[in-house]
Amino acid sequence: MELDFLYVPSANVAADATYWVDVLGAHVLFAVDGMGARVAMLELGATGPRILLTDHLEDERTILIYRVDNLKRTEKELRAKGWKRGRSLEIPHGPCISFATPGRQRVAIYQLSRPGVASHFIGRMDFAVGSASGPRSDRATAAPSRRSSPKQDKRGK
Repeated sequence: MELDFLYVPSANVAADATYWVDVLGAHVLFAVDGMGARVAMLELGATGPRILLTDHLEDERTILIYRVDNLKRTEKELRAKGWKRGRSLEIPHGPCISFATPGRQRVAIYQLSRPGVASHFIGRMDFAVGSASGPRSDRATAAPSRRSSPKQDKRGK
């Protein structure tokens, strides 16, 4: 499993994203306002999960979103260990299952079946974020990929 995203609830996505950009030094990859939700994807550092600030989560707990090679196989392996399945959903990257741990942490696992779909959002700025509201030009895609060498991070950079 690879931790790709932190799905973080926000009461004010633009203001929260601006703080991450202006104060913490994050880079905004996109800021989308559509289908009744605002979502901003941020990157803080060259490695680590990307941060998705969003205003449409019903719960106030962050969701840790892990990529797995094979969702069905992973589901079977987790069930054998006593895992309790949550609900199925689709995210732009592919099929996903969200669940809560016994300690109430929110987790999701997904299989990357549509690796190019997220790149359509890169650069989209439906609302202003931070003093520099454009995306970083050195990132070509929002879809994570496997490391191909020890010198590369989990997104293949």
